[in-house]
Amino acid sequence: MKNKRTYIKYLLPALLLLFCQAAYNQENSNPDFRFSGQLSGWGSFTPDASEEWQFGGRYIPEISFAYPLKQNKLLDFEGSVNIFGHTEFNKLKDIDGNGKIKPYRVWIRYSTTNSELRFGLQKINFGSAQIFRPLMWFDSMDPRDPLEMTDGVWGGLFRYYFLNNANIWLWALAGNNKQKGWELFKTGGQLRPEAGGRIQLPFKKGEAAFSYHFREAKLASLSLPESNAAEHRIGVDARADVVVGLWLEASWTHYNKNLDIISNQHLFTVGTDYTFGIGNGLGVTAEHMIYGLGRKALRPTENSHFTGLSLNYPATLFDTVTAMFYYDWKNHNPYTFVNWHRQLNSFSFYVMGFWNPKRYNVPGQTEFTGMAGKGIRLMLVWNH
Repeated sequence: MKNKRTYIKYLLPALLLLFCQAAYNQENSNPDFRFSGQLSGWGSFTPDASEEWQFGGRYIPEISFAYPLKQNKLLDFEGSVNIFGHTEFNKLKDIDGNGKIKPYRVWIRYSTTNSELRFGLQKINFGSAQIFRPLMWFDSMDPRDPLEMTDGVWGGLFRYYFLNNANIWLWALAGNNKQKGWELFKTGGQLRPEAGGRIQLPFKKGEAAFSYHFREAKLASLSLPESNAAEHRIGVDARADVVVGLWLEASWTHYNKNLDIISNQHLFTVGTDYTFGIGNGLGVTAEHMIYGLGRKALRPTENSHFTGLSLNYPATLFDTVTAMFYYDWKNHNPYTFVNWHRQLNSFSFYVMGFWNPKRYNVPGQTEFTGMAGKGIRLMLVWNH
């Protein structure tokens, strides 16, 4: 936390100074300033949990600046804060709760017609999968969460887009001490850098990409003589739109030390989607993921299989019904989630129901908490 506070203390004044200088130097610039925000509140009843009742709220105020430059160039900035708190109790007994204020997005970007360079606290995500995402390397978005909440990462990102729709990504990260995405360990060192890249190429019916990331992982939790290990991540994904949408996505994480069964982490997802001409159009998405660990590269010995099905139906102009079903083949556990959403101007109302195992075992889906067991959740969101 001290490290991130240092970023905020020195980064924000520097960014504002850059914008003021840019505005001063551009005679014909038309600066655009905006203030917006999202206020949300929710309440849950989960009889299987030790605390049956849960209530919470969140406010994310956001400021943004945009300065048009010469020759179709743009300099813009975004800053937002995540202010949230929640309480939980059981029959008005054993009341517990907490709250927190932390930066949500703080970045500056310089962009041209076919490139952009962004630096700061930002969201970095990519890949073709929608439910089970092997390339969820830097975020933790849960497909059931209608707000798609996820913490950002500190670093720099460069993207270049070619005329044939091919694109390349290059990134360098530092100061991210918490585990991200599928990581089994924290990053070693307060400011230990991470780096990687991605190249995405189009083909006749779709696109394919190759991604790579390197960092040093902190192994202190394993009580090994040496505290860090080099971690290499390789990812591939492809999507084709034929009669239906088809995609695959895979990720392999390898450590340069013998960590027994967790020396190699393997994830592989295949999926498809299609909109059926039923009523207003029924959207169906299906995916299957294999999650494996193994001592040898590309030869997992401990595998888990998960199948997911997502249904989306726009009942009216204002109402949408979504249902998600997962099945854990190893533990023979089904997961069920249903959500009704009504949109009225800047207000959104959600009624969610879920029926899951008491012990939630779907890997990579922990951000949208409080979904173990069965229960119901109401959520009201105001965007301004």
